[in-house]
Amino acid sequence: MNTTVLAEGKNSFPMLQIDNNYATALISLYGAQVLSFKPKSQMREMLFVSDNAYYEKGKAIKGGIPICWPWFGDDPENLGRTAHGFARNTLWHHESTTSTTSGETQVTLCLNDTETTQKLWPHAFKLTLLVTIGKTLSLSLQTTNTGNDAFTITQALHTYFAIGDIKQTHVAGLDKVHYIDKTVKSDTPIEQMGDVIVDQEVDRIYTDAPSEITLCDEKNQQIKIRSSGSKTTVVWNPWAEGAAKMGDLSDDGYQYFICVETANAASDTIQIAPQESFKIEVEYTVIPK
Repeated sequence: MNTTVLAEGKNSFPMLQIDNNYATALISLYGAQVLSFKPKSQMREMLFVSDNAYYEKGKAIKGGIPICWPWFGDDPENLGRTAHGFARNTLWHHESTTSTTSGETQVTLCLNDTETTQKLWPHAFKLTLLVTIGKTLSLSLQTTNTGNDAFTITQALHTYFAIGDIKQTHVAGLDKVHYIDKTVKSDTPIEQMGDVIVDQEVDRIYTDAPSEITLCDEKNQQIKIRSSGSKTTVVWNPWAEGAAKMGDLSDDGYQYFICVETANAASDTIQIAPQESFKIEVEYTVIPK
C-alpha cells in the first residue's frame, strides 16, 4: 500500500495525506510544512502541532516542521520583514509524488521567486523540498540561485517534536559544544555541560554542532537526528511565560514540545553563487521505549 491524497485541511488549506507500509504523514502545501509523521511500528506521533495553531494566509502554522528561509530569526536588515523569512508563509507547488523500490514515499515541493518575493528579498531562486516517508522521516531542502548575482542565506528546519513532559526530556550529544544564548543580550559563547535539560525558557544556537544528536523523551521514545549541510543546531522552548504570550499556543502547550532545529544560523551563513545550489538535509529515526 502506498497512497497520497490531496485533501482540504483547516480553513481549506491544501494537505497531502500519505499512507504507506511504513508510516502515515501529513504535509501542508502552505509552507511545505510536514505536520504529522507516525511510524506504523508504534503509531505514536513524532511531531507537535498546537491546538491553537493559525491556519491563515500570511501567518505561520505553529508546529510540525516549518521552513525558516531565506533568513533565520529576526529580519537581518531590520526592514520590518517577518521573522524567519517568507517560505513558511507561502503556498508551494506540489511537483511530484513517487515511490522508491523499497516502498517509501517521496514528495517533492517547489517554491520559485515571484514579484511578491522579489519585493521582500530581491533575488531569483528555486527552493526544492524532498520529503521521504518510510521507516524514517527525511527532509532535503535545496536552494538554487537562478539569478546572476550571488546571495547569502541563513535557514532552519524548525522541527517541533511531540513529547510526554518537557521536565522528563533532554537532548544528548551536545556536551562541550558552545552555544549562543538568545534569551540574554550577549553573543558570548557558553559551553554546554552534559545533556540539554529544559527547566526554563531555552533559546540556544549551538555552533559547530555534531551531525548526530538524540532527543530523549523519557515517557515515550528516543529520536535520532542525523543532519548534513549544517553546522548549527537550535534548541528552543518558550516555557510558561513565553507560551502565555502566544495566541497560537495554549498556556500549558510548552510542556508537550521541544524544538530541535537543523540550521545554518549565526555565523553559519551560506553564500550561493549564480546557478549554484546548496542542500541541507536531516533524517529522523524514532526509537520506541
